[in-house]
Order: sequence, then C-alpha cells, then structure tokens
Amino acid sequence: MKKTLIVSFGFLLFLLVASSCNKDENLSSGSNIRYYINSVIGSDSNDGTSQNTAWKSLSKINDIVLKPGDSVLLANNVVFKQPLLLKNIVGSAKKRIVFTSYSPNSIFIKERATIRTKNVLNAICINDCSFVEIKNITVSARPDANKTSRQGKFKRCGILVQPQKNGTTENIIFDNVIVQDVFYETLGYQRPTTEVTSANGTQSYGWGIRVINKNKQAIIKDIFIKNCQINNVSHTGIKFTGKNQNIKNIVIENCKILETGGPGIQLSGVDQGHIVNNYINKSGSTNDSRKWGRGSGLWTWGSKDILIEKNYFLNANGPGDSAGAHIDFNCKNIILQYNFSANNAGGFCEILGNNYNCAYRYNISVNDGHRVKGVDGAFQEGKTLWLSGFKGKGVKRNGPFNSYIYNNTIIVSKDIVSKFAFDKASDGILIMNNIFYIQGESKGVLGDQYTPDTFGDSQIKNVVFKNNLFLNASNWPENNPVKDTMPLFGDPEFVNMGGLNIKDYITRNSTLIKNKGVKIERIPNDAIGLTLGLKVTHDILGQQITDLPDMGALEY
Repeated sequence: MKKTLIVSFGFLLFLLVASSCNKDENLSSGSNIRYYINSVIGSDSNDGTSQNTAWKSLSKINDIVLKPGDSVLLANNVVFKQPLLLKNIVGSAKKRIVFTSYSPNSIFIKERATIRTKNVLNAICINDCSFVEIKNITVSARPDANKTSRQGKFKRCGILVQPQKNGTTENIIFDNVIVQDVFYETLGYQRPTTEVTSANGTQSYGWGIRVINKNKQAIIKDIFIKNCQINNVSHTGIKFTGKNQNIKNIVIENCKILETGGPGIQLSGVDQGHIVNNYINKSGSTNDSRKWGRGSGLWTWGSKDILIEKNYFLNANGPGDSAGAHIDFNCKNIILQYNFSANNAGGFCEILGNNYNCAYRYNISVNDGHRVKGVDGAFQEGKTLWLSGFKGKGVKRNGPFNSYIYNNTIIVSKDIVSKFAFDKASDGILIMNNIFYIQGESKGVLGDQYTPDTFGDSQIKNVVFKNNLFLNASNWPENNPVKDTMPLFGDPEFVNMGGLNIKDYITRNSTLIKNKGVKIERIPNDAIGLTLGLKVTHDILGQQITDLPDMGALEY
C-alpha cells in the first residue's frame, strides 16, 4: 500500500510538472487550429479561425470537431452569456485541447473572458471529455430575477464535470480560473432555520466546481485544479462526488476559496488525492441568506489515500461540524500535515467512525473549537480533539481505528473552553509530542452525534498517550476516558501568541522543546501504521528533523 500511494503521488506531481513546463505548447504550434470567439464583434457566419473572423456564440464549437492541439480562445474583457457546453471532446496526453482567453495583441494576458449565465444549471458543463484544459476564464452562474426558481433540489454549478457514458474521463485541468457568485435562488431568499441542521442541505444551491461520477461503469481520473479562486457560492467551493471510489488521482493546489455557504473543499468517493497549498477562509458563511451557513474548510467521506498539507483553514462557521478540516466516516489513510488552522467554530481535529489509519501531524491550531452547544443554534460543541464512532444515523458505532495525532501545536485562548470527546468505540489512539497551550478551562464532553456514549469507565483499546507538553496540569480534563501517562508541563514561550502566521509559534524555551519528542511507532495491534510512514523528515517550515523530534509542529 505504501509503495502504491507514493508512486501515485509521484505520477500526479509528474503530470503537474509536465503541464506547467508545456502549458503553452498547444498555442505555439503552427499546425494546430485556433478558434476565436468574441460575443461583441464576432459573427456566427464567420469561420472562427482568426481574430477578424471570430464567432459570436460559444455554441459554435459544437458545430466542429476539435482535435488534439486545437485551442478555443475567448476574447478578454468580454462577457459571454451562454454556457460553455463541452461533450465528447478528446485531446491527447501530448496535445490537450485548451479553452482560454485572448487579447488583440497576445494570448499571454492578465485580463480574462467572463462566462456569466442566468437561469441555466451550469456555466461550464463537461461531459465525456479528456485531455482538456480550461484556464484564464472567469465564471459565474446566477438565477434570473425575472423568473421563478423551479421547486425541488437542483444544483447550479459554475463548472460541472460529469460523465454520461461508460469508460474513462481523464486529464482535465482547471488553471487560473475564477468561479464566483453562484446561486440557485434569487437575492433575498430566506432559507428555513431547519435547513442548516440537515446533513448536506435539502434544497437547491449554487456550487463552485463539481466533479460527479454516479456511473459505476465509468472512471474519472487525473483531475487538476490549480491556481483557481472560488468566491461567494451558496454551498461548496470544490466538491468531488464518486461511487465506490471511482474518482481517482486528483490534485487541488494553490487555490483560494472564500466565503462559501458550505465547505470549502469536500471529497466523497475519491481514491488518491493531494490537497496542497490552498487558502480557505470563511466556509459556512452566512453573509447572504441564500447560503447554507455550515461547513468545514475541508472534509472527506468514503475516500482513501488523501494527503492534505500546507493549507490554511480559517474561520469555518456553522452549528455542527465546521472544523478547519475533518475526516468523516468510511475513510482510510487520510493524512493532514503542515496545515495552519485557526478560529474554526467546530474545532481542529475531528475523526468519525469506520476510519482507518488516519493522522493529524505537524499542524498548528489556534483558537479552534470555540462554538458552544445551545448558543446561536449550535447543536454540537466545538472541540479541540474529537474522535467519534458515528458512521451513519441508526448504525452501530464503530471506530475510528488507529488514529495518529502527534507533533501538533495547539493554542486555545483563555476565553474559550477547550473541549475533548473520545468515543468508547475508538480502537487505537496515539497522542504524542503535541503542545497543548490551553490558557483557560478544559473539559470532556459527549460526542454530539444523536445518541453519544455516556461518560464512564473507558472501553477504548490500544491507547498510546504520552509525552505531550501542557501549559499546566489542568489542561487535560479529569473526566476524559484517556490520559497522558508521561505528561510534561511548562511554557514554550511563543514569539507572538495569537498571531495568524506559522512563525508566530516558534518557541523560545529550548529546555522544554528541543529533542524532547519521542520516536513515533505503530499503535499496538496496528499492522499498517501510516501509508506515507510514521517518521517525518522536516517540520511545517521545512526545517530538517535530526536526532529526536522537538515538541510541537516546529523544530527549535
């Protein structure tokens, strides 16, 4: 398994490098055809093969057969009010078919074309296409204020990728695309207060980029979303939805996702992914009454072999869940490392039931889990750490199994009660080398999933809980079913307590920190450990770890 995962990530990185190095080869080769579209000065009676003979309508591309290496160029600073509908368009590994913007003098531009639709479901829809690249385009999808919205549960997407035929959809790249202002309902619509308590919403919403595969006979693989911005949509920013993990090998890199009504990023049914260097702020936003108002910065469900690293997760909001990033049930081998998580209502670490061999390591958490159950409609407590056996309503609780939590730096201010919940169905917990800098009160709470375990003697198996640094002895609640067997105490002396930068949590107190960590080994009765290995070679800033690790996420 370890070898397979490493090879897969290597393959993803190879494709990214290849796409970056050759990103303009399609446009520079004289043998490939460029088609131009300009909705202001173009005409659909033109041949479309030059700026002077540009088409007017995006639909004209459906009248031709695009071949590997061809390009479709949309005039920059022009608004296209038609959707871009792509079907059965197939390039090749060496010559993708590219859709991008152009200006009169150069195709290498900062300005971009805009596709802005009203009352259609998808501004860009991609069906059964492969080796296609969309870049340098702005997209929005809105309702028409003069028409009544259809009743029911509909999805309006800025971009939708969905196969309709059996077979493989592969190698689709979104680069430097902006998706913004995607709503299903008209401005002023008020959602019922009960809507936010449903699992994912029961009404119609707007989504940023959605990749859906409901066809058991189809595979989607090698999807790259990079350098994109998703802003102001009524539900999720970027969402993958597969069945039986029939979406494979995805990369979401260097994206900025802001003020989504639901989660920033959500992965369901994904096999192998790399989520890296993204900035996610204000998921679960309520600044528009059409937004759902609940969502973690990122969460996974029914997925495996996902590496989530070097991301910022900030200010997630909502009455339930809404952590910086959480692992929902039925996952395997989800690793969160080198992330910065701050001011997220639901908390820092949330691992639900039927999850196997998942990890939070070398992350920094600042004031996560500030939500209070019963206040402002909250139906779950915010928590610093939460291991829950929940795997579906009415289903017997199970796991999580072999959860690794080590070398994190966790700061909670004095005005927040730091809460912890550990389900008795948990089997295999390792908590080591963390810094718990909790300035206020701590307490154990129940898991908040319908019928949580009651307090009492621990039934949790295979616990390794030792060698964590606490500010003082009261940082860990007495009523918790698990306790540190070898705790350390003291002030690490952070350089800028409360800051929102990684370097703010460099420590000055070398006596407490340097080489005070212990080697991480597999949890008893765990034959796997972590697929990427338990040993970490560098910290969150890239500093090498030599000899024994230091305490927390940063080497001294």
